[in-house]
Amino acid sequence: MISHKKLEHFTKEVFTSLGIPNHVATVAAENLVRADLRGIDSHGVARLSGFVRLIKAGRINVNAKPNITYETASTATFDGDAGLGLYVANEAMKIAIQKAETCGSGWVAVKNSSHFGIAASHAEMAIGYDMIGMAMTNASPLVAPAGASEGYLGTNPICIAVPAGKYKPFLLDMATSAAANGKLEIAQRKNAPIPSGWAQTKEGDLTTYAHALKDGGSLLPLGSDIDHGYHKGYGLGAMVDILTGVLSGANFGAWVPPFVNFLDVKQSVGEGIGHFVGAWKVDAFQPASEFKARMDTWIEGVKGLKRNEGIEEVLIPGEPEYRFEEKRLKEGVPLNDKVVIDLENLAEELGLKFVA
Repeated sequence: MISHKKLEHFTKEVFTSLGIPNHVATVAAENLVRADLRGIDSHGVARLSGFVRLIKAGRINVNAKPNITYETASTATFDGDAGLGLYVANEAMKIAIQKAETCGSGWVAVKNSSHFGIAASHAEMAIGYDMIGMAMTNASPLVAPAGASEGYLGTNPICIAVPAGKYKPFLLDMATSAAANGKLEIAQRKNAPIPSGWAQTKEGDLTTYAHALKDGGSLLPLGSDIDHGYHKGYGLGAMVDILTGVLSGANFGAWVPPFVNFLDVKQSVGEGIGHFVGAWKVDAFQPASEFKARMDTWIEGVKGLKRNEGIEEVLIPGEPEYRFEEKRLKEGVPLNDKVVIDLENLAEELGLKFVA
């Protein structure tokens, strides 16, 4: 176990040692480690070496100055200047919240960014302002559209964060693929198979081989096959790609710059990776106190439902992650042995010190 503060400190040191400004590195480290706290180990410090690789390759601008390139009272297009998505999306969400304060809702399309970590880090920023927050991003083209045998879309997550009263916020943070690529990476580190329905071979056959993508395979959309409605996951992933990539001026589809190192960078049709964030001010619809009381009633309604055999509790979206966070804040974050080795190698490479 390692404390989240130690992880944040080391992560920040890694970023600043590579030239990332202190204020940017602080936000980036907090957002990256938040994934580990929430039990989303695939998107936490296990990704740190990937960011280092991108910075050293010049694909992330350490001196980025994100800026608004187009806006109306309630909308904006935000150019990340090839900066760290962990920070760029955070700044975009601030703009969405400011616009929502004035107009009732605010929407920001982001281009020229990079991987932004877990979507929840950005969507839940709206909660403290009695707003509903949304965040989504496109990603490396690892997911095959329904019926295709090669990747075109990313795992393209969607997150919506809704404030409640006496309960934790409703926090839906989901990939639009059957599984995020990070889950395959976890299986790879454990030398374990993946469940059938997560991925297919380059011939289009289902596989349980965790390294399938490196052999030319692809992830499957949410639903996994035609009988289980994979056209719905495909549709959601396509919607995210259009809002984050086509609308913003970022790359989309097969042209999204890869985070994973076994994909080739294709000719661009835009600038960087794209995000789309938004905020709705609850008071634009009804008093926030009334809404949050109604959310409490909604949550209690779910909690009071009759449960299936063997199920101890019906959980609200976000509840498992909040429970992980509460536990890991007290006990520390468990790290896979291979992740520890990766971080130790990073420390040696950059002249830093890492003690798990």
